[in-house]
Amino acid sequence: MAPSAAQLERARRQAERAQQQAERDAAIAQLEELRRQTTSVHLQSFPPARPPAVPGPQQLSLAWALAEAQAHHLAGLGLFARAERAAAKRRAEEDAPAYLAAEEARLQAVHGELTAEAGQWWQALVANDEETVCEAVNYAFSDNAAAGCAVGADGTVLSVVMRQQDIDSLPAQMPGLTPSGRPTLKALSKRDRTLWWLTSMGSNVVATLKEAFAVAPGITAIDLAVLTRLPDTQRLGFVAYGRWTRQAIEAGPWRETTDALRFLDIGQDVACSVTTTASGNLSSSIKPLDTSRLPGLQSLLDHAQDDAGSGDATLADLDEDVRANVPAAHAAPLPDRYRIRPFAEWKTQTAPPTPPAPTAPAHAPALTGRAPATALTPGQNLVLPEEARQGLLIAFSFAGADADLTLFLTNADGQVTCDEDFVFYNQPSTAQGAVRLLGKQSEGPHTVERAAVHLNALPTHIQRITIAINMDVDTGLTCGALTHASLYTDCVTGAAWTFQPPADPDVRAMSIAEFYRHTTNGQQVWKLRAIGQGWADGLDGLARAHGVNVT
Repeated sequence: MAPSAAQLERARRQAERAQQQAERDAAIAQLEELRRQTTSVHLQSFPPARPPAVPGPQQLSLAWALAEAQAHHLAGLGLFARAERAAAKRRAEEDAPAYLAAEEARLQAVHGELTAEAGQWWQALVANDEETVCEAVNYAFSDNAAAGCAVGADGTVLSVVMRQQDIDSLPAQMPGLTPSGRPTLKALSKRDRTLWWLTSMGSNVVATLKEAFAVAPGITAIDLAVLTRLPDTQRLGFVAYGRWTRQAIEAGPWRETTDALRFLDIGQDVACSVTTTASGNLSSSIKPLDTSRLPGLQSLLDHAQDDAGSGDATLADLDEDVRANVPAAHAAPLPDRYRIRPFAEWKTQTAPPTPPAPTAPAHAPALTGRAPATALTPGQNLVLPEEARQGLLIAFSFAGADADLTLFLTNADGQVTCDEDFVFYNQPSTAQGAVRLLGKQSEGPHTVERAAVHLNALPTHIQRITIAINMDVDTGLTCGALTHASLYTDCVTGAAWTFQPPADPDVRAMSIAEFYRHTTNGQQVWKLRAIGQGWADGLDGLARAHGVNVT
């Protein structure tokens, strides 16, 4: 039996009511979520900044280097060119260890440079360098619900402008209950709208303060001003400002949505457009605050760009800056500092013409690959070429007895700042590989111990590197037992320097030479000085003289 027209109409009305109820429930859920999101920003936590840890480069192997070398040398050779292919493989076997060593050393140097840069950045951040702090804080602010912008730092106080959501952007309705207790939508009253907006502003203020304090560990207080569009005039203005200390914000607790309103009570000299009337209600109008007694805010007002066609100074330009505060540098992809050089590139860069024989004294050992060297006398110093910052190789050659190469990385007072700045046979590398002992080996009748120094990779507090030698005290031998002793140093340009330290029979340890920072015509340079002075008590006396605690 077919349904009657009345039944059909009744079913239609039920379906319509069900659809309306579903839409109402969805709208209620959406509004509840919107209110939760806008008033609970302050409940999140921000991990405190830590010194950056620079990841190391990828590990390379001899098998990888050999494969790269063979691919290069075998290119273009037919499968049946057996003699040529065999010769190419031999060349690859000869080149692979050098290629591997060069790339590992270069990547280690890059790691040292990156670590030094990260260390310098961290030192600038904790020292409250204005540019560093503002850039770090603004980068952290870039994904915030309320746009914030650090505009300056004075000592330990940071100045921040925050752009709060306009009150007119809030919805016209809010969730409510019917007299029977059923969920419904009701018009958002002016008082409820103001409370929602004020709670949202407080939530964003607290979150902004928490994040800024987390990012900038040296900042102890923040002067914050809130910018929004005023409902009556639709013009921008400041509606809240004050100073909040780290102690006040970190004391919390921040557990409930209503905790956001405490921002008005825990700050210093806080002013807000929304006030509480004598009857306990919130003021219904939002007017711009008088900023004339705050020079910083007044300056922002005075230098704001005028709106087109308006004769009144506005905050339009500042508003645009606050809404787009991400530093442009972060948008560009960073270069790969750990890029591996292809074998062909390495081969091209490391195959210069065979250099002429070094002009070292006749008794000096003939070490292959050396460039002509400038001989230095005790006390003589010279400015190193700019390219020397990229890498210096040191070779101490000697005969007659055994000696060890030792290096000290010291501050301006000639003292190490930690035990890691003492490089010797038990600690052959420091400063993330910026200074490394490369080992000792026999070359004919002489012994040669080498070291590598990357000046660009050194931390800024390192002002001097002392190159020293020490004898084994247990043997009773002194530096007078060394024969043919010679220090040879060269850099990537081919420039080289040599120095023959004195064979002093009264000392068992000796500073041979040093690299040190020096300022010339306002420019910082590195210099090399020949020394040749020693200590009778050997390594212990040498170490103590450079600030190493010898037990």
